[in-house]
Amino acid sequence: MPIAAKLVAKMLEAAGATRIITMDLHADQIQGFFEKPVDHLFASTIFLPYLRSLELPNLTVASPDMGGSKRAYAYSKALGSDVVICYKQRAKANTISHMELIGDVTGKNVVLVDDMVDTAGTLTKAADLMMERGALSVRAICTHPILSGKAYEKIEASKLEELITTDSIPLKQNNDKIRVLSCAELFAEVMDKVHHNKSISSKFVM
Repeated sequence: MPIAAKLVAKMLEAAGATRIITMDLHADQIQGFFEKPVDHLFASTIFLPYLRSLELPNLTVASPDMGGSKRAYAYSKALGSDVVICYKQRAKANTISHMELIGDVTGKNVVLVDDMVDTAGTLTKAADLMMERGALSVRAICTHPILSGKAYEKIEASKLEELITTDSIPLKQNNDKIRVLSCAELFAEVMDKVHHNKSISSKFVM
């Protein structure tokens, strides 16, 4: 992934890009691959208002893996909630041999937080495990819905109540469990601020 990301960075700059605007990069170090200025936005400015509008009692934020714990803690701070982390062991790529929870979800409305969902294996397994452990409901937010392979089928068959995502990647098919929030307004606002040399610091909230 780092090699491919660096190649894309070089291609964009070779094509004449003088400034790059991104959102929820999978790895923070990708910013360093660019020689031109990079504005790294966070989809939390899109997701947080929606989550607050749900007014979920006993809210807990969860990360589907150890690598996303920093993101989960940032959301929990913004929402004033507890945090639960999923610990997983893989037998091979995209195959989870064991998953365990670090934290208690009993009687909680859980929001799983991730930057992207590919095959949806980790996400759906985490949601099902949390419901088995006594969660009242499990929702998930992810910025980039890759949703490859049988991801749609896994989401539909899982105990996940709702997957909230953005339109950074168009959905391949409709699904009643998937809610899409547009990121167009966020990018348009930031592009306008950049063009007029205005501060965009409020969009770097996570």
